[in-house]
Amino acid sequence: MNSGATIPHFMPTLRQLIRCTQAFERFSGAHVKKMGLTESQFDVIATLGNTEGMTCKALGERTLITKGTLTGVLDRMEARGLVLRRADADDARRTHIALTRRGTVLFDEAFPAHMRHLRRAFDRIPAAELVQLHNHLSDLRLAFEEASA
Repeated sequence: MNSGATIPHFMPTLRQLIRCTQAFERFSGAHVKKMGLTESQFDVIATLGNTEGMTCKALGERTLITKGTLTGVLDRMEARGLVLRRADADDARRTHIALTRRGTVLFDEAFPAHMRHLRRAFDRIPAAELVQLHNHLSDLRLAFEEASA
């Protein structure tokens, strides 16, 4: 039963992109989970690490976490003593988020460990090819952004 629809030329690329994302999430997520974190919590710790902290808005822009999800993630991290929220010094309407001492210790342990874990996969691809892949993925992202504007 053929509907007559032609399969778009980009379908193999789309499938590989989705499969790559899924494989990365399994590979990365399993390691993050072993460290006692969710992927979102690791994203926050990695983003805040080696900084004086940032506003909640800036944190949301720099992570891959949606605004609605970020609040709950921060609530759980604050309960674990990993982050501290306080009114921003320049504008009390903004919230400043920073790692606590405990969060900094976790960053100092977890971030390098996770980079070593990821290196196991990324080191299988020559550096020049990673640069090309980065450029192609940037082009693809830009195409999606322009198409949705």
